[in-house]
Amino acid sequence: MEGKSEIIFDKLVYSCAFEKYRGLEEFIPEHFLGFQLSGETHAFYADGNTVIRENAIILVRKNQLIRTIKYPSKSGKYQFISITMDSETLRQYALEHKIKVDSQRDTKQKIFFESDDFLQAYFLSLSPYVNKKKEATPALADLKVREAIELLLQCNPDLKNVLFDFSESYKIDLEEFMNQNYMFNVSVDAFAKLTGRSVSSFKRDFAKQFGTTPKQWLKEKRLDEAMYRIQHKKEKPADFYLDLGFENLSHFYYSFKQKFGLTTSEI
Repeated sequence: MEGKSEIIFDKLVYSCAFEKYRGLEEFIPEHFLGFQLSGETHAFYADGNTVIRENAIILVRKNQLIRTIKYPSKSGKYQFISITMDSETLRQYALEHKIKVDSQRDTKQKIFFESDDFLQAYFLSLSPYVNKKKEATPALADLKVREAIELLLQCNPDLKNVLFDFSESYKIDLEEFMNQNYMFNVSVDAFAKLTGRSVSSFKRDFAKQFGTTPKQWLKEKRLDEAMYRIQHKKEKPADFYLDLGFENLSHFYYSFKQKFGLTTSEI
């Protein structure tokens, strides 16, 4: 059975699966707090990878790309629940509590791992909504998001510098970013936002930097990496084509032959 995700109320999502499955590449536009009820999530991002184990509670920072593989527990079930802390609610919370971020703050760390009894109890309090024993009104949903914010700040006050950083994204080095993230199969819009640019500015800067379009560059970059893996690592395309951002194997084989004039078996 393929994994499924279900929106319980506006900002609460419950994921469940009974077999190992690969999640889609995701652009994370807002911070979210998650709890691994059962099984494991293997998360891959530009800076590395992380294993989120059963009973772990995580805070995932906004504006990043993540790919996941989800593994059921020994009992045969994968369960993950997450609640989004949207910018509008965070801005209102910061205004009401007169919160100001520190002038010097860590802007590089992207995934935080926090866990205590209060946060675990918080996620248990969401179970009636997941089990459909109770329906959340918009007002109650807003309160649950605020409760999550409050508990995080109690657990680690320095998280205010992450949650309430509303500064505009600034342009980052395009070449470095693309070479770190080319394998993520996401839209040009997502790449533009992550590099601090509008779509038109991204395409213009990209042409200046690489002398081609984002779509063409991504295709060439991924195929060059595929050739390296086949020739030097002796890997099979079926084992890595998804990791390089190709949507299906037939598309990969066609693109590979078109670029190199040989099939992968002829290499």
